[in-house]
Amino acid sequence: MTAQVAQHDSIEPTPLRRILMMVALVVAGEAVFFLPFVFPRVFRPTILEVFNLSNTELGEAFACYGLVAMAAYALGGPLADLFSPRRLLAIALVSTAVGGVVLWCIPSLQTLKWIYGYWGFTTIALFWSALIRATREWGGQFSQGAAFGLLDGGRGLFAAATGSVLVAIYASLLPYQIESASLATRTVALKRVILVIVIITVGAAMLTVLFLPKHTPAAAANRPKMTLRGMLHIATMPVVWLQAIIIICAYVGYKATDDFSLYAKEVLHVNEVEAAKIGTYSLWMRPPAAIAAGFLADRFSVTKITIASFLLLIAGSAVLATPTMTGSMYVPYMLTVVCASLGICALRGLYYAVMEEIHVPLAFTGSAVGLVSVIGYTPDVFMGPAMGYLLDRSPGAGGHRDVFLMVAAFAVVGLIATVMLIRFNRPQTSIDSDL
Repeated sequence: MTAQVAQHDSIEPTPLRRILMMVALVVAGEAVFFLPFVFPRVFRPTILEVFNLSNTELGEAFACYGLVAMAAYALGGPLADLFSPRRLLAIALVSTAVGGVVLWCIPSLQTLKWIYGYWGFTTIALFWSALIRATREWGGQFSQGAAFGLLDGGRGLFAAATGSVLVAIYASLLPYQIESASLATRTVALKRVILVIVIITVGAAMLTVLFLPKHTPAAAANRPKMTLRGMLHIATMPVVWLQAIIIICAYVGYKATDDFSLYAKEVLHVNEVEAAKIGTYSLWMRPPAAIAAGFLADRFSVTKITIASFLLLIAGSAVLATPTMTGSMYVPYMLTVVCASLGICALRGLYYAVMEEIHVPLAFTGSAVGLVSVIGYTPDVFMGPAMGYLLDRSPGAGGHRDVFLMVAAFAVVGLIATVMLIRFNRPQTSIDSDL
């Protein structure tokens, strides 16, 4: 019976089945991060009030996530090479939802830190490398840009649509004069939003069970076994380290999108619902940017589109870092947010598509993802505290300018690293068989 099941799962999936697989990956890939990241990105001003937090204290909670995640990336890579994505993704989603139940209770800062540390394990050790491996296998040899572009673009579409619905739910629970809503009323409304996110996360787990194969595809079944020599080879590839630097610099920009809604509230002086809407506008940039970047990468090369994306991020961040942005410049602010978001979201769609271009063996995808992620996602550790410090040190426009000046500086470093990656990378034959 087991052999029959394995044989059934190894059959090349039909076009419809492939679509359903990508839908499951998209929904799961974003739902797992709703609670730790999308929720505070959209509702940051309200969360600070309801949880009675400063920007620095919220940053400390993010840092707890990042510290656990660093170790979790190293653990998650080998796990993704040993177990099926279906099992790992489903367990991760359900475990993350359990943390959401605790969040619903509006815990103290200390408990909030524990929750974020817990999420650092569930969303990374059990989830991240498995998601990347499943996507790379879905894309095959010639459609890596499309695969990762569809993944991140689809994730962005799902996040933007869900974020808009969550804002509508929150607004519907407040009085017409939003500014007159009491803290108790805002707390009840925010708890409803948390409950909806928990339900969505559990639903995503069900999709992975329904549509992802029980075993790895036939192409992966014949892969070479993971060896110490192969893992050491990955660790000694200069292009892998450059990829990690690119991810650091791009991810700093992504983490800074948490500031869009607070920037709008404190600099443009909009109310908290309007600020939350602006937080979702940046999410809506993700689907077209990531998908377009993915297909353009297959047409021209991942590295060339990465350079263009960093240039967009540099331009948008530089404008947000200038003193010219004031309360009367709502439209220019939105255009700048769109520009920066397009660069950020395009980069997210290209993070891992470059692996095929720099000749990382498919058999060691999980281990390679674990290595570059340990380095590349260090902003999970330092960006929360850094943003909190800059915003609390210079309340108002000055703190926000400092945040985006930092983003622009990292983007310049990322641009330089991408140029170096092109110089280091040379066409070579497949090395899978040598490992």
